[in-house]
Amino acid sequence: MDKKDRCILALLQTDARLSNNEIAEQVHLSPTACWKRIQHLQASGLIRRQVCLLDNNKAGLGVTVFVSIKTNRHDLNWLEKFSLGVKDMPEVMEFYRMTGDTDYLLKVVVPDIAGFDFVYKKLIQVAELFDVSSSFAMEELKYTTALPLDHL
Repeated sequence: MDKKDRCILALLQTDARLSNNEIAEQVHLSPTACWKRIQHLQASGLIRRQVCLLDNNKAGLGVTVFVSIKTNRHDLNWLEKFSLGVKDMPEVMEFYRMTGDTDYLLKVVVPDIAGFDFVYKKLIQVAELFDVSSSFAMEELKYTTALPLDHL
């Protein structure tokens, strides 16, 4: 991983629609050399996939909810059932197993409060839960999908 690879990654994180020729020009490489580097970054798994990012509000999903979940169950059967159930909910954008007071944290996007109530009712049927607490985001102050690359 060198400076040119980091530059390629930064450009792709900003706009994955850039052509190979545009990227090559910006990083001062030949198109063939640039293409080979991108292929290597994909083969290594560093570039997982290229996607189109949608605007939540324009997609009618203006309510973001962070859901903290506590459970008394920590066995593998429970975890598999819970994990599969949560992963099957399209409204759940992110799903983490945590340390500390919260066992699991979910990021959920819905159109409105009624939409969240629907998700909540599905969630509590997935598996036995001890506590479910929700925090509604008032304002998005920072959102990025671009990872920092300076440490590479």
